[in-house]
Amino acid sequence: MSTETAGPVDVAPPPGAPRPHRPASRIGLMIVSKYGTLIAMGIMIVIFGTSVPNGAFLTSNNLLNILNQSALTAIIAFGLTMVLVVGEFDLSIGYAASLAGVLVTGLLVNQGLALPVAILLTLLLGAAIGAVNGLLVTKARVNAVVATLGVGTMLIGLSYGYTAGSPIIAVPTSFTNITLGAFIGVQNPIWFMVIVLGLLWVLLNRTPLGQRIQAVGANTEAARLAGIRTDRVKVAAFVIAGVCAALTGILLASLLGSGTVSAGDGYLLDSFAAVFLGVATLRDGEFHIIGTLVGVLVVNVGFNGLSLLGTPTFWQFVFKGGILVLAVALSTVARRYAKT
Repeated sequence: MSTETAGPVDVAPPPGAPRPHRPASRIGLMIVSKYGTLIAMGIMIVIFGTSVPNGAFLTSNNLLNILNQSALTAIIAFGLTMVLVVGEFDLSIGYAASLAGVLVTGLLVNQGLALPVAILLTLLLGAAIGAVNGLLVTKARVNAVVATLGVGTMLIGLSYGYTAGSPIIAVPTSFTNITLGAFIGVQNPIWFMVIVLGLLWVLLNRTPLGQRIQAVGANTEAARLAGIRTDRVKVAAFVIAGVCAALTGILLASLLGSGTVSAGDGYLLDSFAAVFLGVATLRDGEFHIIGTLVGVLVVNVGFNGLSLLGTPTFWQFVFKGGILVLAVALSTVARRYAKT
């Protein structure tokens, strides 16, 4: 019989026993890991609120302006969130928004279609783009980055082919009023953002499809063995992203009063920055709709405050990249040390 003694064994404390004391530093790190992005936004609000002349930052008009500036980025980022939740990437969303903008204006100006018909056809185009992305990833087994980047490049070509590189102008007033109008004092883009936020939050958190999306993202093989049709779920996530991108392109064209081939391209970086900032908000490393909204607001609060302070434009882009890296890194480090 072996005379070796067993090493120490961790024994769970009996019921009712006091929990082990956690050092204050660990508690602080746990708070930062979950609320760091919100804390950073609060700090920015305080700094800009006290440093911008005449208190212009904290006026109701400026705060509504921040929400209005955030609306289109939030809509396209909400769609991207669904794809990232399911465990894939979509690099075509900015180019899909640009194509949607030129298509909807072209259908109105060149083809003379009614506004509801033009919008519906453009949203269907977004759904089709998402479906193509999803099928390439699930059926052709093309890497999502390669597939969506390739599709996005083709969309650039289609935009130039449709417009010959020239903006489509002279759109009807009814189209521009979609974004320039307001309801009970709140600009229409904000209402669109709220509606999409509510619909996708409910879909992701309160419907069977949303539960399947989260299950596939957590463990695709386990979801498949549980009877979930993982390919269909992934295609559905890409379709949602495509529709959100198309809606963003429509609203952007309405806001600009024209269809321009590259108008929506910049939303690719903006939406990824927002979504990954959202990962560091409220949940431990999970993509979620509310976190994405917080991420969008953090970026636009910074942009707005720097603009009111008269900061050169290049610093605004430095801020966008820096806040993304800092927030995600801080959250990751804080979670790591909080669990040690």
